[in-house]
Amino acid sequence: MTLGSQIAWDDTVLPFQLDRSDIRGRVARLDGTLDAILGQHDYPPAVEALIAETALLAALIGQTLKLRWKLSLQIRGDGPIRLIATDYYAPKGEGEPAQIRAYASYDADRTTTDAAFEQIGKGYFAVLIDQGKGTTPYQGITPIAAGSLAACAETYFAQSEQLPTRFALSFGESILPGSGAKWRAGGVMLQLMPKASPFASGGASGEAGLLTPEDVLEGEALENWNRANILLDTVEELELVGPTVHPTDLLVRLFHEEVPRVFDSQPVVFGCTCSEDRVRQSLSIYSAKDIAHMTTDDGIVTADCQFCGAHYELEPTTLGFEASG
Repeated sequence: MTLGSQIAWDDTVLPFQLDRSDIRGRVARLDGTLDAILGQHDYPPAVEALIAETALLAALIGQTLKLRWKLSLQIRGDGPIRLIATDYYAPKGEGEPAQIRAYASYDADRTTTDAAFEQIGKGYFAVLIDQGKGTTPYQGITPIAAGSLAACAETYFAQSEQLPTRFALSFGESILPGSGAKWRAGGVMLQLMPKASPFASGGASGEAGLLTPEDVLEGEALENWNRANILLDTVEELELVGPTVHPTDLLVRLFHEEVPRVFDSQPVVFGCTCSEDRVRQSLSIYSAKDIAHMTTDDGIVTADCQFCGAHYELEPTTLGFEASG
C-alpha cells in the first residue's frame, strides 16, 4: 500500500451497507483532524484519549446528518474530567468536508494516568442535534455507564431510538517511519436499518435498567445482528486505525459473506465556527455594568475560544445590552 493511498483514506468516513443482514454502517479514520483538535491545548493523556474517542464517535454518528445540521456530543461528570464537548458540522454543500471541533474541561490537580473513563465519574452522555433556524433542537441523554463512551453511545441508540448499534474503536498515538508521533483514530459503526427494528415488547436487561439490542430484536433480525457482531469481534486495533489497511479491504475481510456495499466517502476536517461577531452576540445579553466588570486594566474585554484558542479583544463600549441599546 502506497503513502498516497494512506493519505487518501485519512480523515474520512466511508458509509456501507451489509445487504444480507439489513445492516448499515460506517468506517471512520481520523488523522490530521484529530491532531489539530488535540493540538489546541496541552491535555493530559487521559483527557486526550476521551477527546479522541468522542471525536471518532461524532464522525461516525454525524455522517448521517443532512446538510447544514449540527451534531453535538457532550459528556458531563462529577469526576476530575468534568466535560468533553464535541461538535460535528455537516458539509455546507455537496463535495465539501464535514467539520469537527472538541475541547475538555478538567481538574488538572485530580486528573491521573488511571483509566480515562473512570475519571468522568457519575454523569450523562448527551446527543444534541440542531437543524438550524426555525427548528427545535433535539436532545437525548443516557447515563454514564458500561465502561466506555462507545458503550454509552450504544445505550443511547438502544434506549432513545430503539436502534441496535455497535461501535468498534481504536485510538492513540502512533509513529510512522520517517515521522514523529501523531494521533490516529479509527472505528467501525454497525446499525440495524430502522425498518428492521421493532419496538421493545419486554423489559430492559441492560445496566441501570436500560435497553439492549436483545430487548428490541427477535427472530431473523436478532440472528443477523448477532452474526454481524461476531464478525466485527474479529477486527484488530491496527486494522481500525490503519494506515496501511484500506477501509474497503477491511470490510471485505470482515463481512464478505454479508455482501458489503460501499457509498461515497465523506472527508472530515478540523473546523471552528467562532468569530468576533459570535463573541459580540454572546456578550450582548450582559448589561453595561456587567461588561465593566469584565473589562481589563488595559480597558478592553477579552475572550478566548475554548475549541480553537482564538483570542478576541473588544472595545467595552460596543458591548452589552444596555450599552448597545
